[in-house]
Amino acid sequence: MTAVSREVAGTPASGIRALANAAWATPGAVHLELGEPDFDTPAHVVEALARAARDGHTRYGPSVGLPGMRTAVVEKLLRDNGLSTPAEHVVVTAGGVGGLTAAYRVLLSAGDEILVPDPGWTNFTTIAIMLGATALGYRLVEADNFRPDYEHLDSLVGPRTRAILINSPANPVGYQWTAAQQAELGEWANRHGLTVISDECYDQLWLDAPATTFAVAAPDTPAITVFSLSKSYAMTGWRLGYAVASGPASGGLAQALARVQEATASCVSTPTQHAGIAALTGPQECVSAMRDAYRRRRDLAVDRAAALNLTAVRPAGAFYLWLTAPSVEDTATAALDLLRDTGVALAPGIAFGAAGRDRLRLSLAAAPGDIDRGLTGLAQFLARPAP
Repeated sequence: MTAVSREVAGTPASGIRALANAAWATPGAVHLELGEPDFDTPAHVVEALARAARDGHTRYGPSVGLPGMRTAVVEKLLRDNGLSTPAEHVVVTAGGVGGLTAAYRVLLSAGDEILVPDPGWTNFTTIAIMLGATALGYRLVEADNFRPDYEHLDSLVGPRTRAILINSPANPVGYQWTAAQQAELGEWANRHGLTVISDECYDQLWLDAPATTFAVAAPDTPAITVFSLSKSYAMTGWRLGYAVASGPASGGLAQALARVQEATASCVSTPTQHAGIAALTGPQECVSAMRDAYRRRRDLAVDRAAALNLTAVRPAGAFYLWLTAPSVEDTATAALDLLRDTGVALAPGIAFGAAGRDRLRLSLAAAPGDIDRGLTGLAQFLARPAP
């Protein structure tokens, strides 16, 4: 029998996907478990891909991305993020997860460590495991806009620690760090000789004030920032993102990202990159319209949760509601029970780390009526007498 590598065998399946699989098998389920925009990809983006395919733009492209796509990214970063960067520091990737995987591969060898937020997206940990590295969760201070607990961070740094990952706006909580908080993190990373990986795939889905890009707040910190078109342009299935190197040694980081991309993907789909150019350079009203819709849903959901005596974190960005389930000891089991008893599918908080053991994540990327049904079902579920 062929043996599977230790790294692959030791990589746990996603707890979010496990719940989603159960929900897909439940007729009539209210799907609030995945971060999947419920909007269609903008028509001009779809047409750009179709036109590129008809015009024969279907061959290999440069591993780092089409020149037009990299230029579009540079223009977008300056326009929307206030970040000025040369195109040579941009590498186009297969979605945000492709950019994160490339960044991990550049910075981590087997046996190395990376610090990740707890709670945080499950792949922050599983990518490390797949590479034979270790992800260590660092605590966040909820009362201080979820800033890192620096005493805990200090205790985690060891001789094999190479990087720290940050995520703002954040999945699953929805916090959004200020420029001062990001600058503070950059100074801490510099003191410990660490490179920062900043996951900013929700950078355009801020709900109160524009999000600050880490490379702008901490320009003197070595960093790889990962962006995605999946959420902002409702392009989850298109698999298009980009990674940007910044700070000291940014040229070397960019070259390393390019080598990883060449060895693992050859290049991102050429027609898809033409669609990406249209998304980044075309009308941006589609982005603001989706953002406005998520803001309205956020406000309705927060008010409805309060009316139902549910404790929720008011998200400043992304499109999730982080809910407390104080009577629940195992949210993985509770989420399945909730689905079975009420037909409501929420992501179990434990899938995002130990800090989520008594939490559930509700996606606001759904119709307001479904969000209301989800919150009502959860309140009824939690109010049931213990067996």
